[in-house]
Amino acid sequence: MASGVKVADEVKQIFNAMKVVKSDDDEKERIRIVVLLIDVEIKVEKIYRQKDLEDVEDVYKFVKKLMRADQCRYFLYDCHFETKEGIKKEELVFMMWAPGTSVLKGRMQYASSKSAIQKTTQGVKHVLEVNDIEDMDIDCFTDRLKQKVSKLEGHAA
Repeated sequence: MASGVKVADEVKQIFNAMKVVKSDDDEKERIRIVVLLIDVEIKVEKIYRQKDLEDVEDVYKFVKKLMRADQCRYFLYDCHFETKEGIKKEELVFMMWAPGTSVLKGRMQYASSKSAIQKTTQGVKHVLEVNDIEDMDIDCFTDRLKQKVSKLEGHAA
C-alpha cells in the first residue's frame, strides 16, 4: 500500500552525498546521520555531520537516543564498524523507526510511505524496521548487519 507521500528533493541530494564519499572531501563535513520525517512530504528534520559528533562518545548510542518513543521517523545512518577479521567498513543503514508506543496513524503513514523513500535510497546496504528500542540492542543490531562485527563505532560489539 502506497501513501502517495513524495520525497523532498533535499532528501535525494543528501542521500547521494552520503552514498558517494570522495577521498578529498572534508571528513568533518561528512554526513553521518539524517533524521527524516513526514510533513506533507518526506523531508529532512535534522542532519548530523561528523563535526557535530566530535564530542559524542558513542555514535551508535547517540542514534538510539534520537529514537523517541512517541514519534515515528526514518533514519539514514552512515554506520562505521569493524569485522572480526579486522576489516573496517562504512555502510549506509536505512531505518524506519515506528515504535508501538507512537500513534497508530503515524505508524501506518510511515509504513505505507516506506516504499517511496526506499526508491530514493537505492544502494543502501541495510534496510531495517525498528519497532521497539530492544530492536536496537547492540547484539540485535549487529546481527542485522549480517556481518561478524567486533567493533561498532569504535566500541566493542
